[in-house]
Amino acid sequence: MFKRRFVSLLVFAIALFWTVACSTQEPQPLAVSTNPWSGYSGHHVALKQQFYREAGLQIQDLLFQSNTEQIDAFLAGKTDLAWMTAGDVIQMIEKSPDLRIIFLCDYSNGADGILGRGIKTAADLKGKTLAREDVLFEKVFLRAFLEKNRLTEKDIKIKDMPAPAAATAFSTQQVDAAVTYEPFLSKAIKEGGGEIIFSSKGTNLIADVLVTHKDLIANRREDLIKFLKAADKGIKLLKARNEEAIFVASNRLGIQPEELREQLKGITLFDIEGNKAIAFNLSHPNNAIKSFKLVAKAAYDFKVVPQPLDVQLLYDDSLVKAL
Repeated sequence: MFKRRFVSLLVFAIALFWTVACSTQEPQPLAVSTNPWSGYSGHHVALKQQFYREAGLQIQDLLFQSNTEQIDAFLAGKTDLAWMTAGDVIQMIEKSPDLRIIFLCDYSNGADGILGRGIKTAADLKGKTLAREDVLFEKVFLRAFLEKNRLTEKDIKIKDMPAPAAATAFSTQQVDAAVTYEPFLSKAIKEGGGEIIFSSKGTNLIADVLVTHKDLIANRREDLIKFLKAADKGIKLLKARNEEAIFVASNRLGIQPEELREQLKGITLFDIEGNKAIAFNLSHPNNAIKSFKLVAKAAYDFKVVPQPLDVQLLYDDSLVKAL
């Protein structure tokens, strides 16, 4: 009798131990990636200010130096969430059809540009050498400029290189023009002796978003809601130009606070309220779905995807609606 009771108590103690151990386990990390685009600074603020940790989340923060590197990492399963352009998402859809856009981060409003030296119009680019990264959003941006004079990329000499390298190539006068974005754009203008000949200002040609996989939405829905709420705190501080937030974000990007303040003038940031009222609101004239459709059409035109895309399958606004 004693032996049986001892065994029962032992089994109970072991079960209790594992119950307590499991309940005190650290949350499973979320691997989150960005690139040096200043519009993602709200994420850097949320991370440094411990907003994610306060929400009960553990974040593995990954900063890639180019869109191409970030895309490769996402497709390799190295990140759960990625802050990137809608064009990057659409570029990946063929290889990863289960991905979904869940949040609009920003519209570029002058922080992306085409630099030129001795070039005033699209017609002046004919026969010239231009550097740009071989990613969809830059192709769409460049095409919008070239079409003003019924030109295509076939009418110019293209050098494929990441946005930072493209800016450097322009600064060192290795190319006549370049497509790039902040924080590389302003520096290249100062060093390269050129000017911006086309800008994203006043357009929603380039939308930056947060993307994840369908499985993560299904299996870690509450964590994603917590993530968006925490990120929103960082975005709001950034929109308010909070001094500490600016310092934290600029430090992560490796630039000076005054540089980030200037760059943010060319970016329209979206918080949770903006996502609800504008981003996924089909009745709003500036909704992000229009931008997704534009880029999706370009993806088919550029043969990035073999058939036209159903844009409604690209995004899941259920998380935003739940906030």
